[in-house]
Amino acid sequence: MNAANTKGGEEEEGMAPMKVYGWAVSPWMARVLVCLEEAGAEYELVPMSRNGGDHRRPEHLARNPFGEIPVLEDGDLTLYQSRAIARHILHKHKPELLGAGSLEESAMVDVWVDVDAHQLEPVLKPIVVNCIINPFVGRDVDQGLVDESVEKLKKLLEVYEARLSRSKYLAGDSISFTDLTHFNFMRYFMVTEHAVVLDAYPRAKAWWESLLARPSVKKVIAGMPPDFGFGSGRIP
Repeated sequence: MNAANTKGGEEEEGMAPMKVYGWAVSPWMARVLVCLEEAGAEYELVPMSRNGGDHRRPEHLARNPFGEIPVLEDGDLTLYQSRAIARHILHKHKPELLGAGSLEESAMVDVWVDVDAHQLEPVLKPIVVNCIINPFVGRDVDQGLVDESVEKLKKLLEVYEARLSRSKYLAGDSISFTDLTHFNFMRYFMVTEHAVVLDAYPRAKAWWESLLARPSVKKVIAGMPPDFGFGSGRIP
């Protein structure tokens, strides 16, 4: 996803497309991009360079005082924090992915978004960092932390397996934001040697494979090289 202008769908006539600032390899950027694609929203991807320090420049700090990405500009509205951005996109363009038609489904979307944020992502992140990033940047690999995280992941996957025995997706029988928000770190975890862990959880594996089959995910994953761009030298 190298082009600055990307069209996921058609905006209402006369409305400028949303702008998304960041680098496509970022897991947090991927969360936003996959929701834009799934919603069919028109947007402009404004590429930035992490190595070049674009996120620390005054113009970006004016968009996000924390100097992080992604940032979304939608008319006069500027948002940061990837889950907040994604929710805004879906509220505006595809509210059914937030469970808007059912209080129960909406509540389950929120539950599993929080599970991803507070349970799964903190377990996947050290595995991804140690198995992919650290070897390329010359940092030591904390194998003890990786092993501990993999054991925690197995326990988490038991919970996912039980949930997915009751419904095709995490919040019900239709895909929702909570499924999409899991994609970003899972994408990188699944290229590590520890991806085989998922084989012991057939329902969770089938759920993941159903996500990979979606056109929105296929498009975003094309801009997420499995080595974060370190191996090719194309680091943003």
